[in-house]
Amino acid sequence: MPQELDSILSCMARAQTRLLSAADAVAAEEWKTQPSEGKWSAAELVAHLMMVERAVIAKADRVRQHPPKRVSLLKRIHIPMALVESRWIRRKSPMPVEPEMLGDKEVMLAELRGVRERSLAFLEETRSRNLAEYCWAHPALGTLNTYEWMQFIASHEVRHTKQMREIVADLPKAIESLQK
Repeated sequence: MPQELDSILSCMARAQTRLLSAADAVAAEEWKTQPSEGKWSAAELVAHLMMVERAVIAKADRVRQHPPKRVSLLKRIHIPMALVESRWIRRKSPMPVEPEMLGDKEVMLAELRGVRERSLAFLEETRSRNLAEYCWAHPALGTLNTYEWMQFIASHEVRHTKQMREIVADLPKAIESLQK
């Protein structure tokens, strides 16, 4: 297992801790409230995070069961993860949030922690393999290897932690306008 994996695991832990801390600021009764038209609620944001992380781990699991495919050096060049973490460039998710995924706050946060536990279990199960050989394309970033995909999970969560903080800041305004 590459030394960089320790750094990735640390980033994943730190990212989730910060997201959960930001989510704590959303009252349970406001969990499914959209702060304004067209903006995600905290529940939708967490559902999105779970969908993406599950999809990455499922793909990593499928890819590693076959011999690695050669990917040219040119194709391995990708956008830096710092850009993922920033919210300078807004993107619409290619994966719509399914309404049945939206649940109560504590249930969803427990499920999010469970998704992360599965990701960590995958990394533990594959500890003896070099997952850097296994690559596939991200729709906006370029081709990433499995370790870069794990870093993407952490960076994606950092990005959405910023969005969770925006939701927290905007919710009082949304609640006020509903009460008028």
